[in-house]
Formats: sequence, C-alpha cells, structure tokens
Amino acid sequence: MARIIRPLIALALGSAAVVLVATGTLPATDAGALAGRVVPVLLFVVGITVVAELAAEAGVFDLVSHAFARVARGRVPLLWALVVVLAVLSTAFLSLDTTAVLVTPVVVVLARQVGIPPIPFAMATVWLANTASLLLPVSNLTNLLAAGLLDRDAPGFLALAWAPALVGVVLPVLVLSVRYRRILAGSFTPLPREHSRDRVLLVAASVVVAALVPLLVSGVPVEYPALAAAVVLIALFVVRRRSALAWSMAPWFPVLVAGGLFVVVATMHARGLADAVTAWAGGGTSAGDLVRLAATGAVAANGIDNLPAYLVLEPAAAGDPTRLVALLIGVNLGPLVTPWASLAALLWHERLASLGVGVRWRSYSLAGLGLVVVLVPLAALALAITAD
Repeated sequence: MARIIRPLIALALGSAAVVLVATGTLPATDAGALAGRVVPVLLFVVGITVVAELAAEAGVFDLVSHAFARVARGRVPLLWALVVVLAVLSTAFLSLDTTAVLVTPVVVVLARQVGIPPIPFAMATVWLANTASLLLPVSNLTNLLAAGLLDRDAPGFLALAWAPALVGVVLPVLVLSVRYRRILAGSFTPLPREHSRDRVLLVAASVVVAALVPLLVSGVPVEYPALAAAVVLIALFVVRRRSALAWSMAPWFPVLVAGGLFVVVATMHARGLADAVTAWAGGGTSAGDLVRLAATGAVAANGIDNLPAYLVLEPAAAGDPTRLVALLIGVNLGPLVTPWASLAALLWHERLASLGVGVRWRSYSLAGLGLVVVLVPLAALALAITAD
C-alpha cells in the first residue's frame, strides 16, 4: 500500500506546486525568494542521504555497532549508553532521517545478536531522531531554514539552543531507561569480530564520513560538503561495487513532498495567512510566551507534519532569535504523537516492519504524548532561563 500511496502524495504535491507557480497564484518574486531558501536545503538532503546510504552499504554503521558491543564487554547498561550516543551523534551531524532509516536497523540487529529485546533500542532511535535534532543546523530541515534567519553558524546556533537541546536528549533517555529498566539491566555475550567484505571500501567510506562531519559545522554552506562527499562515495562504489548503486537511494519522496509543501505554504502566506497565524501564536519572549509558541508548534506538527508546521508558524517567530528557537522546540521535539508528525517516524516504522519488529501506533502515540506534554514546556523554560 505504501508503494502506491507515497508516489501519489509526491505527485499531488509536486503538481500543486507547479500549478501554483505557473498560474501566478504564488507571485514570481515570492517564488524566487523561496527557491533561494529551500533549494540549498533540499540539495543537502539529497547529498547527506546518499552519503548515509552508501556509508551503511560499505559497513560503516555496522563497524560502529560492533565496536560498541566490544567496548561494552557484555554489560547491557553500557551498550545502551553507547547506542544512545550513536543515535544522538547520527542525528546531530547526519540528520534525523539518517538515524530513523539507517541507525534503527543497525541497533535492532545488534540487540537481537546479543539476545536483548530490540524495542528499547528502536524507541531510542525514533525519539532521539526527533528530540536530538535541535543540536545543530544540519540536524533537521527546520533548523536549516531557521539558521538562515538567525544568521548564525553551527557554534552560534548551538550557543542559542544548547539548553533546550540538552533537555531534548536527557529527558527521553531518562524516560526510556526507567520504562525499560529490566531489559536494560544484566549482561550479554560479546559478539565475534566482524569482517568486512571489502576492507578498502569500508576504510575509504569511513574516511569520507569522518572528513565530512567537521565540514558540516565549519560554516561552509552545508550542501557543498554533503554533495561533494556523495560524489566521492559514488565514484568509489563505481569502482568497487557498482551493483550497490541505485536511483532509489536518493530521497525522491521526501524531496518532492518537502518541495511541494514549501510552495503550498508560501502561497498561503502570500495570500494573507501570516497575519492570522501571528495573532494565533502570540508574541513576546517571556517564559509563558515561549512555552505558548513551542506548544503551538508541537500541536501543529502532530496535526499537519513538522515541516509545514514550521513554515506556517515561522512569521510569528522570525523577528526574534529566541522565539525562533522556541518554535523549533515545538516542531522538532514535539512530533512524537501522531504517525505523520515527522517523516522520520514513518520511515522508522517501515524499517521496523521490514525487520519483523511490531510496534502499535496506539502504544507509540500514548508514550509519545506522555513525553511531549512534559518535554516541550521544560525545553521552552530552559530556553527562557538561558536566553540573552
């Protein structure tokens, strides 16, 4: 069913975008300004997704997971801590979709190999894919859009968002650790050493990824190093394993959906939506104002998906850096309730289904709701306390 619905959604949104631009419903000046903001973001998504797919194919993520298992030396709590670190770092530097799509199967297979129920590890990847995505501009599409308005590099972005980002990492991990405390206690039998089928490809891909990470936070426009790394890895695979290359590794569906949503929401703003939304989201930078904006973002994200939610609410926050981060708290940390709240959640669920791991959306939604109603206000309060 998903194979039919996904192309139809992408086709509908893409067609709507073309019609809105071609008919002038979205004025040409607005369309040009929109392209200047979103094309670099979408190019980054394409580049980083290809990098992540090829790195996984080369065995980079498997190498990391086996290294973690060896470092843990049979201790489940330490293995849990290392999985959390992997999910946070993957989200921060390679984006939330990378964590949902590629880290999820790695940690699920790892859990099964060492005889641990995979649910805690799976829940960690989907929760942290969202809640750890406030750390850096590259962690989330919403951050990349906001970073242009903030006019800050990665260190400057983190200097503003570090407190709510810390809450976004610590609280979900604490909740999962308590909820699954029985599973996460005890020991396991260490895995045997893993041998790569192509050591040259593994080493080369590892070097490319290691070189890419600092470039993504260096201040260089992130689409350039991401696309360059993708080209290098594609060239390596042409030489070493051409059969692994496929058009399907590029994120056509999320790019088309995101592009269509950008145009639809820009058209709505051009037709007067911004004024109504600004009045609805309130104003000011007091603790109550920031909690209100973050909560509005969380509700909107769970209602219509976090990306259009950010775009709809951006005018209510764009004039102030603190309010913009408050909005990011809502649309990044909040999408844990409905299945469609973020693309990462849908991709995560698909990967689990392909691995034979059953997660009911009702249980997922209830657990997410219990976390979000505490997490979002706490993160907004942390921002209020630490903001200049």
